[in-house]
Amino acid sequence: MRLVTLAEEDDFTGWRDAVRALVIAGVAPDQVTWQVGETASDLFGDGSPPAGTPVGAFSVPRAFIDLARNAILHHDPERFALLHRLLTRLGDRPRLLDDQADPLVRTAEALAKAVRRDIHKMRAFVRFREMADDAGARYVAWFEPEHHIVRANAGFFVERFAAMRWSILTPGLSIHWDGAMLGEGPGATKRDAPDGDPVEDVWRTYYASIFNPARVKVAAMLKEMPRKYWKNMPETTLVPQLIASAQAREAGMVQAARVKAGSNVEGAWAALRDEAAACTRCPLHRQATQTVFGEGPVDAAMMFVGEQPGDQEDLAGQPFVGPAGQVFDRALAEAGVDRARIYVSNAVKHFKFEQRGKRRIHAKPNGPEIDACRWWIEQEVMLVRPQVTVALGATAARSLLGRTVTIGRERGRPIDLPDGSGQAWITVHPSYLLRLPDEAAKAAEYARFVDDLRAAAALVA
Repeated sequence: MRLVTLAEEDDFTGWRDAVRALVIAGVAPDQVTWQVGETASDLFGDGSPPAGTPVGAFSVPRAFIDLARNAILHHDPERFALLHRLLTRLGDRPRLLDDQADPLVRTAEALAKAVRRDIHKMRAFVRFREMADDAGARYVAWFEPEHHIVRANAGFFVERFAAMRWSILTPGLSIHWDGAMLGEGPGATKRDAPDGDPVEDVWRTYYASIFNPARVKVAAMLKEMPRKYWKNMPETTLVPQLIASAQAREAGMVQAARVKAGSNVEGAWAALRDEAAACTRCPLHRQATQTVFGEGPVDAAMMFVGEQPGDQEDLAGQPFVGPAGQVFDRALAEAGVDRARIYVSNAVKHFKFEQRGKRRIHAKPNGPEIDACRWWIEQEVMLVRPQVTVALGATAARSLLGRTVTIGRERGRPIDLPDGSGQAWITVHPSYLLRLPDEAAKAAEYARFVDDLRAAAALVA
């Protein structure tokens, strides 16, 4: 049994040199015990690292180096052995990292992902407080990382705050910048960091002024800014009251937009449409011809939301003008609904397709693409303020309700939308009727679709 001792928990260079020698020497991963510093070691280890540098060489994909460099920073004590096993297998399967179903690859990727997230959290949630020492002002911050990321993150803070003297204290170690040189010190406790300073009042004022109530999503906010970091951040004392007042402030923003537009919302809607024309929130904009925004009177009592523009809609820049749009128009007429008096849009604003020869075949948008476009639908609903919003298909229903919906379970009943945005009514997308092969079934489903539209129209006061 070989014993390899690394200098630090984040000693990537030491691990890389040791594992290279082990692989060249043909030492199997299960014959190696890894330890850091003077911690307790395997009682049966021989205490000797690989002797010298064996003759030989091997190469590994750059992707593995990047993966290992991050995964090494994880707190999992098995990470060194796990990466050794993965490196050994790469010798037989050079493209192993492309196999995301492989348990070892998935585990290593999960470690690296957790480290990257912790690095991001440190950069986002470190808050410096001003202190004074013999040399003048010094800024001190306290942070509790989940993984061994402090040294790896030091360069970011040196570059970002090069002009000021600062220290970041953490339980494991502390880093200090004197304006010219970066140094390290032992770990600290929360008591070693200052509680606050006058600058925090300015920061809280700034945070309150940029808080956008129309975009607040509590669950998403907590995911990106977990409560464990709140105690170190001055602005988080404002969050509960800002969330509590978000709905009232949102209504005020809408009213201000109406007034600014000249006592109507046409101007605000035109500005929103122009902004959407340059949308790059998801990759779909790269292949689509143009953004296909909603259209119709902005004071419509009924709004219809489809899935996404099709081939003809993408070329024309208008929703529901292709084959499904023709079915939609005919059903509206039979239901007694005037299309000229409704607002029509889509959950996703760009055409997603697969190229097959000269044809562009519709491809269903995925969850992230739907979520990326939700903001546009929310703004359209906020401006139009329809009494009833009809979701045509499961994608539209998910966009409006923020959750996955089964059409058969939710169809045929009104559903209250959040924030007093009226009611939703769920039915099928007209393209579904076009795909039915049996003519009798197609006629029956079309008649049911017309009944759905008629029932939704009856909800309008």
